[in-house]
Amino acid sequence: MRTGGQGTETGPDTANRDPAIDLVRFICLVLVLVGHSMMVSPVLHPDGTVTTENTLAIQDWFEPVIWIFMVMPLFFVTGGVTGLQSWRRLKEAGGTAAQFIRARLLRLVRPATALLATMAVGLSVAGVLGVDQEVVQLMATGAAMPLWFLAAYLAAQLNIPVLAALHGRAPWLTLGLLTALVVAVDCLRGALPDLANINLVFVWCAVQQLGFLAVDGHFSRLSRSGLLGLTIAAHLLLGLVTGLGLYRGNMLVNLNPPNLTLVILGVAQLGALELARPVLAPLARVGWISRLLRVAGSRSLTVYLWHLPLLGAMSGLLLLAPIPKPASGTAGWWWSRPLVVLALVLLLLPVAAAFGHLEERTTAMHALRCRPAVAGAAVVVVFIPVADAALSGLSLGLLAAGAVCFLVAVLLLGGFSPGHRRMAVSGGGRKARAHVRTRAKKGRRGIASGVK
Repeated sequence: MRTGGQGTETGPDTANRDPAIDLVRFICLVLVLVGHSMMVSPVLHPDGTVTTENTLAIQDWFEPVIWIFMVMPLFFVTGGVTGLQSWRRLKEAGGTAAQFIRARLLRLVRPATALLATMAVGLSVAGVLGVDQEVVQLMATGAAMPLWFLAAYLAAQLNIPVLAALHGRAPWLTLGLLTALVVAVDCLRGALPDLANINLVFVWCAVQQLGFLAVDGHFSRLSRSGLLGLTIAAHLLLGLVTGLGLYRGNMLVNLNPPNLTLVILGVAQLGALELARPVLAPLARVGWISRLLRVAGSRSLTVYLWHLPLLGAMSGLLLLAPIPKPASGTAGWWWSRPLVVLALVLLLLPVAAAFGHLEERTTAMHALRCRPAVAGAAVVVVFIPVADAALSGLSLGLLAAGAVCFLVAVLLLGGFSPGHRRMAVSGGGRKARAHVRTRAKKGRRGIASGVK
């Protein structure tokens, strides 16, 4: 698998990005937005209470279809590809694990800080204006859906330096051990239900490890018939474990908490990705598609984090509007979905313009030193509210506490410090960037020879 760059991340190495990976991530993001627009269905009951229905989940035909549209494993596979490439470049340039953790935390936490702070303020104002507390809680809970992904993705990405070292020594053994841990937790979850949450780390690290294997060419060396056989075999194994009743066939149920089925699905999706690569790569290089991917990629996390709160708010307002409201799942409801998706995209455009810059990194991000103790403290501060939200769900109070914790972590890491930007343009900053570029070029040549 010929890979490069950091997928949707911005920075000085964008020239090395793998266009096929960018395109796959964009397709996954679109599928998530469209899928969620068909799931979020608030219902206003005669007594004035509001609940939400997952329309797709109650459709008889949906369960087998979700095997195709459950793209979370593919997100983590591509995250493994781009994460390992980023870590190898930084390491070749003389960087440290603490620098890598700092950059990853800031990349993911800064956009989330803006979301949590805005929602905490907005929902507090809504409560003061008389909006029913049940509705406020429903909105706060809805924000937890994109944040669980952030928690799992952070847990996987921050472990990349350790997992990359294990991968370098024994790639297949590392994947095997992670998968064995997943199975062990699955076996014990009946007796110890809370233990299942540990698989938020084990499952997604195992899926991420598939991306590591892809970087080093373990899958691209297979023939097309071999890749097709691997994809079919993974789906057959998935059918076997669900058919025997070992796991549920509904991948949405298997997602929370995650289990072995998602690792198997990750193998199938990686095989399909490699099969489609001869089509994806040239398609991603088409002029207008390339420009679209560049713009969307630089705002992808912002779009992901904000789409559900915006969708929930829009759906709630429509409940109060004097317009026809077709019942969930009816023909009229289905015909309204394209309009809902279009409205969601229009709402996301100004949000991405306003907050998307928080995803951007300074050009000297990796050149800035970071003490391990500072990076470790920031990780702890971030995961305090994240763990609470994963175990107990989000409330208005936790939204505010999470915003504060995330802001503290960003300040610890200097993510809003103007001094870092000055360093980037100072003589010392220029020397640091020149050193990084020189070392990175050597590293990329070495890595390229190993992944082609």
